[in-house]
Amino acid sequence: MRALRPLRHRDLRLLWAGLAISLVGDGLWLVALAWQVIELGGGPVQLSLVATLFAVGLVSCVLIGGVVADRLPRRRVMLLADVVRGVVTLTLGVLAVSGALELWHLAVGGLLIGSAEAFFLPSFVALVPQLVPADELLAANGLEGVIRPLALQAAGPALGGLLVAAASPGAAMLANAGTYAASVAFLLAMGSVPLPPREAAGDAAVGVRAVVAEMAEGARYVRVHRWLWGTLLFATITILFLLGPIEVLLPFAVRDQTGGGSSEYGLLLAAYGVSSALGALLVSSRPLPRRYLTAMLLMWGFGSLPLVLIGFLDVLWAMVLVLVVVGLVDAGGQVIWGTLLQRRVPARLQGRVASLDWFVSLGLMPVSMALAGPAGSLFGVAAVFVATGVVAAGAALVVLFGLRLRQDEAAHPLDD
Repeated sequence: MRALRPLRHRDLRLLWAGLAISLVGDGLWLVALAWQVIELGGGPVQLSLVATLFAVGLVSCVLIGGVVADRLPRRRVMLLADVVRGVVTLTLGVLAVSGALELWHLAVGGLLIGSAEAFFLPSFVALVPQLVPADELLAANGLEGVIRPLALQAAGPALGGLLVAAASPGAAMLANAGTYAASVAFLLAMGSVPLPPREAAGDAAVGVRAVVAEMAEGARYVRVHRWLWGTLLFATITILFLLGPIEVLLPFAVRDQTGGGSSEYGLLLAAYGVSSALGALLVSSRPLPRRYLTAMLLMWGFGSLPLVLIGFLDVLWAMVLVLVVVGLVDAGGQVIWGTLLQRRVPARLQGRVASLDWFVSLGLMPVSMALAGPAGSLFGVAAVFVATGVVAAGAALVVLFGLRLRQDEAAHPLDD
């Protein structure tokens, strides 16, 4: 089967296994965090604050993470990032089960976890092309697109909901720490993966000036390629309106509109995860679309339109149906985007461009997290989710046709 061909490579199998286990832990964390804040007497504003600090850590460190990914062996960077995340979640879990946890502990922990993830993500994106040939990259990204939602949005939240209901949010945090330990073990089992020669040749330069110069080189590359900065512009706009409401307001929509609790919230995220996995599998089982930018942007933009219904639904199955549709098309677009970064961007720049992708597209993530709670309280959950869906669809059309990205993809065909 076309989508499974990359699994012929041992190191990729080990990478995916470790990733899958740690993503299950991240899914546990999503549910544990929301209900830990609630148990501590917090509401949307407090959850928004914790999520905002995670975003601040991610955004403030991700550019440096991209430079590090192009200067140091990427597997080594990922190992260190997993160790840091594991230690932080273990500490929070111990504080929670002992009854000593406070909201400020969660806020500081979120900042540290986000900072570590800022180093993990660019290294991961740049490491995959070193493990598989170019004609298998779409399938390899499809595998990630299957594993990530199944683990992060399906298995993890489902297990998290059960753990929180049966034990406590602290127990789910401890389980999350264990998944990072497993990820470290799989990364250690991989063979050594040195930097490609062209990157290694530039490692002699050190110091702040050299790091800034390398960041600037990545930024110049993005600036002169319209397909890159245009897609990042779309991501910046949509994330401002999309991420905060989903991360902060959805748990309260489940509680207040359907009367559900942690198990129902976990089920909702699980449905989104399963549909995302299916969407990634469908896209990766086919050749890369000839009109790849058109397909990607329309999937992302119009796939978000069903979110306008979230604030009006009072039964769980209807919310599940909305999240299934959104997950299906969003994951398909993500598979295409990851493949474009790895096939149209030179290998020596992939870490830095990946970090710019995260930085630019998530630059407003802290703002989105910070505004979501107050916006929900001021305008209502329904109005916020209507704005989310409408803005995403409109931004896709403006970027695709206003920046003439259809001409760009026609001038740069990618033979699969």
